Amino acid sequence: MQKGHHLLVDCRNVASELCTNDALILDVMARAARRAGANVISQIRYKFGQDSPPGFTAIVMLDESHCSAHTYAELGLIAMDIFTCGKTDPRLVLQYIRDEVDLGEVSIRDVPRFLIDDQPAELIALTGSAAC
Repeated sequence: MQKGHHLLVDCRNVASELCTNDALILDVMARAARRAGANVISQIRYKFGQDSPPGFTAIVMLDESHCSAHTYAELGLIAMDIFTCGKTDPRLVLQYIRDEVDLGEVSIRDVPRFLIDDQPAELIALTGSAAC
């Protein structure tokens, strides 16, 4: 059992136009989260490129947690996080994002958060106790 699901999504070979379109990605993430049943609380974005390589960070705060994207436009990379708790499925949020934009080559790490009862021994060893 777990308290949340966290997808770490690495996108490679993404079009540079998409990697610099902070408004579009922010809107797509919010729309996808809503379609998946999440409640959007707030949205924020910041575009880089003045004193740094081009790209952006966009965050959609959810009642269920968050969706975020950070881009490296010159490399065609997007790092996304989709973290949800409750009944909202982060894989569904990602699918709805992919329905609207081409994220290139996608690799996904699905990380359960705050394991309950069945914590693996190595996690207990790292934290020093079974309770956090």
